[in-house]
Amino acid sequence: MTPSARLEAAIAVLGRTLAGQPAERELLRWARASRFAGAADREAVRDLVFAALRCRRSHAALGGAETGRGLILGGLREAGIDPAPLFSGARHAPPPLAAEEADHLARPPDLAPLVALDCPDWLAPELRASLGEDFAPVMAALRLRAPLFLRAGRGPGGRDGAIAALAREGISARPHPLAATALEVAARTRGIRGTAAFARGLVEVQDAASQAVVEALPAPAGAILDLCAGGGGKTLALAARFPAAAIAAHDAVPARLADLPARAARAGARVRLMGEDEPERAGPFTLVLADVPCSGSGAWRRQPEAKWRLTPAGLQDLAALQARILERAAGLVAPGGTLAYATCSLLATENEARVAAFLDRHPGWRAGPARRWSPLAGGDGFFLALLHP
Repeated sequence: MTPSARLEAAIAVLGRTLAGQPAERELLRWARASRFAGAADREAVRDLVFAALRCRRSHAALGGAETGRGLILGGLREAGIDPAPLFSGARHAPPPLAAEEADHLARPPDLAPLVALDCPDWLAPELRASLGEDFAPVMAALRLRAPLFLRAGRGPGGRDGAIAALAREGISARPHPLAATALEVAARTRGIRGTAAFARGLVEVQDAASQAVVEALPAPAGAILDLCAGGGGKTLALAARFPAAAIAAHDAVPARLADLPARAARAGARVRLMGEDEPERAGPFTLVLADVPCSGSGAWRRQPEAKWRLTPAGLQDLAALQARILERAAGLVAPGGTLAYATCSLLATENEARVAAFLDRHPGWRAGPARRWSPLAGGDGFFLALLHP
């Protein structure tokens, strides 16, 4: 595909995404309908789409419209690329610039601060209160593509062994300071799951801050429950860190756990999957990890659609859900055990406020100092509070 054809494909995918369809689904639909597109083409179109979504507000302002075409024009303008040769109207290229588009692009950009930071107006006060002096730097960081992080498994040589195994397959990775198991991929970020290192369980794809959350958990004297396991990334990290512990995984949507048995087998981990009310029957547990559903604001680089689809009502609903999960988790913790409350959110509403409300309802519980990981450290934004009955 030519560069112009890639732009036209991204415009089409973005148009359907802006209409409410998930970007991943639309990218998959486009790829299946475009057998002529090679791996490099699919990667390029995906990068264009996600760059536009991360910077949706600023690129719409720069491009003159909150449309797929407007976002792509805005991205080219921000990058200092003249769109006219690419928007030629030739075969598979976007149509030429309209007069009003050319006029808009010729005017000096004048972006309001929140527009330039791609921050929703209604969330700005909450984000400012939560982030303090880091507000602008963090919001600027969330406009950029996230690094690819791996977790080194329990293979020969640990993290160094994983680095060497990846190097033999042409992948450069380096240690990352957020966690003792964390690797940052320096080049060739695609195709990790097709490597022998991945197939042998030497590495797993996992954000560095997510690994740091597991690293910060206390060593349990008994069984562990990952209550909101999702795809099971933290479950597998728990199994790697505490190989002798009995580890169970549960999720309110069991389908999310579908791949976990195969992943656990590849990693050599023993994990028990639990259905709807199994945790209550099997508990109590010495350690309960509740990585609750949240706004995902700490991971907006990876899931930029979540930034624009979040609403005040949606945030209130999430806070209520988080409170309910905390109540359930508390009932599953053994005496002397630990309830680890975690989010990938930057918002105090979902973090400190939820912990404070829980402690108000449970005066016999206590909390240690909370931990926070900022996107400025390289990984996603995370929050962790350890609660004890």
